Amino acid sequence: MSRFNKDQKKQRVLHTRVSEHLDSELREKAAALGVSVSNLVRNILLNTVEIVEEIVIDGTSIAKAAVMPDAPEAPVSEPQILGWQELTLNLNALCASCNGILAKGCVAAIAVCDTKTTPIFHCLSCVSALSQDGSDQGES
Repeated sequence: MSRFNKDQKKQRVLHTRVSEHLDSELREKAAALGVSVSNLVRNILLNTVEIVEEIVIDGTSIAKAAVMPDAPEAPVSEPQILGWQELTLNLNALCASCNGILAKGCVAAIAVCDTKTTPIFHCLSCVSALSQDGSDQGES
């Protein structure tokens, strides 16, 4: 009799090449977390795939909501960003400045604009950089 449960799916082995630097970082991070490198990489891949899927779904929903059929085309003007408000995201987003992934549940910042516009998000690092360089817009 096999030591594996018949219902248990066989897992596949994935081979990949990484630089020495990345290998070292993975080993250090795995040791710090008390997990194997294999488990760390597996968790990273699972979480990344889920985040990307959610971003695509959220992005599609935002795009559909923004498109209004038969609406007259209005001139496009850049919104004036009045400030940035920190919030906990209830959806996945991308930082408009560094293009970083902002996962659902993380703290980010949303632009408060003078007109109704598609939401503009920034990671907290990019918002912090705005106050250091004196920029009032912060858009890329």
